[in-house]
Amino acid sequence: MRKMFLVLSLLVVASMVLTACGGGSTEPQTVVQTVIVEGTPQVVEVTVAPSEPEKEAVLRVNLGTYPDIIDPQKSSFVNEIAHLNKVYMGLTTLNEKLETVPGAAESWEFNDDATQLVFKLKPNLVYSDGSVLNAKRFEFAFQRNIDPATAGQYASITDEIVGAPEWRAADTSAADYDPEAYKAALGVKASHADGSECEGYEDTACDTLTLTFSKPAPYFATIAGIWVGYPAKEENIAEGGEIWWTSSKFQVGNGPFIWESVDPFVKSVFVPNPNFAGAGIPTYKLEFRYITDSAVAFEAYRNNEFDVIGSAAEDLPVIEADPDLSAQHVTYAGSCTIKIQFNLQPTWYDKPNPFTDKKVREAFALAFDAEGWTRDVDGNLSLPTWTWIPPGYPGYDPNSPLRFDPEAAKKALSEASEPFNSPEKLNALGLKLNFGDTPRNRQRSEWIVANYKNILGVDIALDPVDPTTATALQKDPNTFPLLSRGGWCADYPDPQNWLSVYWRSNTTFASRPGYANPEFDALVDEADQTVDPAKRMELYAKAQQVLLNDIPAAFGYNTLNHYLVKPWVKGYLTTPQDAGFPGDVTPWTITIDTSMIP
Repeated sequence: MRKMFLVLSLLVVASMVLTACGGGSTEPQTVVQTVIVEGTPQVVEVTVAPSEPEKEAVLRVNLGTYPDIIDPQKSSFVNEIAHLNKVYMGLTTLNEKLETVPGAAESWEFNDDATQLVFKLKPNLVYSDGSVLNAKRFEFAFQRNIDPATAGQYASITDEIVGAPEWRAADTSAADYDPEAYKAALGVKASHADGSECEGYEDTACDTLTLTFSKPAPYFATIAGIWVGYPAKEENIAEGGEIWWTSSKFQVGNGPFIWESVDPFVKSVFVPNPNFAGAGIPTYKLEFRYITDSAVAFEAYRNNEFDVIGSAAEDLPVIEADPDLSAQHVTYAGSCTIKIQFNLQPTWYDKPNPFTDKKVREAFALAFDAEGWTRDVDGNLSLPTWTWIPPGYPGYDPNSPLRFDPEAAKKALSEASEPFNSPEKLNALGLKLNFGDTPRNRQRSEWIVANYKNILGVDIALDPVDPTTATALQKDPNTFPLLSRGGWCADYPDPQNWLSVYWRSNTTFASRPGYANPEFDALVDEADQTVDPAKRMELYAKAQQVLLNDIPAAFGYNTLNHYLVKPWVKGYLTTPQDAGFPGDVTPWTITIDTSMIP
């Protein structure tokens, strides 16, 4: 009998192991086995207790607003980039210290005067589907970014490339327009290592990309890593047409994740890319959801329906009163400056635009109570500022001519030109504050309106639209709101990104509100092509002072990254440029401890 018991026990253990390996069972199972008892086969039945089902490693993040567009050569907003950098990787990338490190390229080299930059790709690169990824793909990405037919939001960021501004400004409707001629003249060239011609997208020896600039561009190795250079497939774009980016089928990339599925405005699912050539392959599935009401997202988090959400000032009393939530609340430096944006175009919907008058802008800037905002609206989850480049970034300068000064604000308004020099005259114009309509955005907008009423006596109407529409309005100079809240988050740690990319008059971003100053343009143009680091920073500092004196917006506050993160989310490395969740810049370091999930 002892021998029978031993054999039977082993069989029971074996059946339980097999059940566990098969993914678990929720019901008791009866296993029929043949055992040998004293040399005689006998059939026995054994009841096996159910095993615990294995938990899947998933990072569930609420991203808030669904993106307006998710196209590498057209996108510009933070939530758009948060998708693209999961699916694609550029020639370079950033590490957890925000240093420029190899991405798809294993090395790069400038010539002596920084007018040429040569990248050598890592060997045997492939897309997530296993197809060849060569330098010709990156050549197409830069060409497409510059092509005026693309009409990309970031097209001007590559204007240093020979032939880029000329092609970008070309009239595509002209009878003699020849895109192939512009393309041939462009300083973007894929080749073999010996300089010979590539034979197309299947040419595995096509491993070199050369960028030639019209002026020194010592910062361009970093620009080559942002989304405008992501290698989306030309044939997928062609097949999907104008809205190719709406389908995960066409979003085949080389990033840390594969975009498995998307239900617009509801949910996106990303799975690890086994062919990722970066620092590591993620070990979890990533899910983005798009709940714009942060109160709803907070309750979902408390019900364990999310692993990460952005925290909100309105929830701080509950968070601080709960030891578990307090322990899960993560805050650290952010990368954004948020401002009260002024439309600077000569007219606004056929009405005189008061913000063309610098004294009106000065009044609104001095009347914005940035400290009150961070205290009363953000619950100290932001930092008041009167300057543009945030602390912690190269080029930060706290010496701004602006500050919160109600009496000076009233005086500035009284000194404005005749059509705008009193609250009554401004009220007659019917000023509006545009915003993406969520319950908490409405509260924030109501605070701004009340602040200006209290300080300046100006009546401003609320102008709510759905959040995705609000984004689209701000992208078009013809629809840019008279007043709105918006800002800029760093793409890379260099003042060139804050000043030249955003405020130079020929850029997409400055043209939206209509900012232009030749003195500023000249300073940043000189700084951009200055190789000497100290001289370069001195020129950027002068340019920023010109900008601050122009008061193109009321610079209001710098963001903090603030999230609620479940304790089973491990290994994340935070940076100021995280967008969506802690560790966003290096998501492969994150792990999910499924044993802790209830």
